[in-house]
Amino acid sequence: MHIPNKFKQDDAKLLEDIIRQYSFATLITQSKMGLEANHIPFFLHQEKGKNILQGHIAKANPLWKNVDDQSEVLITFNGPNYYISPNYYPTKKVHGKAVPTWNYISVHVRGKMSYIHDNDWNLAMLHNLSDQHEAKHLKPWSVSDAPEDYIQKMMTAIVGLEIHVSSITGQWKLSQNQPDENKHGAIKGLYEENVYEAEKMAELIKKYALGNYDE
Repeated sequence: MHIPNKFKQDDAKLLEDIIRQYSFATLITQSKMGLEANHIPFFLHQEKGKNILQGHIAKANPLWKNVDDQSEVLITFNGPNYYISPNYYPTKKVHGKAVPTWNYISVHVRGKMSYIHDNDWNLAMLHNLSDQHEAKHLKPWSVSDAPEDYIQKMMTAIVGLEIHVSSITGQWKLSQNQPDENKHGAIKGLYEENVYEAEKMAELIKKYALGNYDE
């Protein structure tokens, strides 16, 4: 991923927060069959100061047969994103020198992937995944809510994934390269769209491009 200096994000906590909040990721692999992408929710686990991603695929998915154990993989996590119209920019009205762009947050993770066929590990992984996403519910569902024999049967149909992370890189493209008047214009234009995703982007521009600017 090409990351201009203005958009580079090195804050480990912010990178990890995106992985947790937008955990449905794209796993990109290379094998004799060529490039392949799988879409998988991951749980970020930390062990002895090291980041580890945990997830699973269906056993029917040939990934675990086509891609060697301990292969290098790339996982992409996509945070908020939204289209930015040049009509937002006051400078466009002056000289017309403006083009459309797209603001976004993206995190790329590299690491070595292992396949897990151990039921105890896979059960713990399923608890981690479901507990993470059920935490926001008033009455969180738990793996233990389902009959034990049913869960054991379901586990025979999955293969666990464990990725030991070697690097995490992030890009926060949030209008930092625009003059302040265009940042203000983008914020105003996005709010006027009255769409949740646009309002979310306006808040991010405030925070990261204008330093917590409050209109």
